[in-house]
Amino acid sequence: MKKFYTGTGDKGSTGLLGEQRVDKFDLRMEALGTLDELSAVLGIARSMLTDPQDRQKIILYQRKLYQLMAEVAASPENREKFAKINEQSVNSLEAEIDRISMRVDTPAGFILPGETPTSAYIALARTITRRAERRVAELTSRGDLTNAYVLIYLNRLSSLFFAMELDLIQRETSHKPTMARESST
Repeated sequence: MKKFYTGTGDKGSTGLLGEQRVDKFDLRMEALGTLDELSAVLGIARSMLTDPQDRQKIILYQRKLYQLMAEVAASPENREKFAKINEQSVNSLEAEIDRISMRVDTPAGFILPGETPTSAYIALARTITRRAERRVAELTSRGDLTNAYVLIYLNRLSSLFFAMELDLIQRETSHKPTMARESST
């Protein structure tokens, strides 16, 4: 029988991709846990989507997140081996944001998440992405992560999720999102 546990983390440390071990409460582990949480929420959203193209895009973003997670988890001696997030990664997100922005209207203020279940999960994914971005920014600031594209990628990913939320609301409800502030008309 195959075991699903090793016991190596029982004393509060965990291994990185390499020789290094860190405390389970280390900032790097917080960033990785947040990215893992993001992938799980995207999985919920994907399970609810009916459009096969939307589902495939979410799978693509989840796979890219695992590449990003490997880069965050790499110890210094393995940093280059796991460096997969690059300018093309960012450009792909920007192209998708631009494509969606041609179909949706930019709201005049903050919107309230929850028009549809799928758009609500994409909104949740956006907020988790922002938390991951904050953790990665701190890792970058302290020199633990040197690839600037990782931080840029997360910044664009949160923008993409906002655009996707608007797009899903429009396609699933055929109306504008509910605004956080009522109009005074």
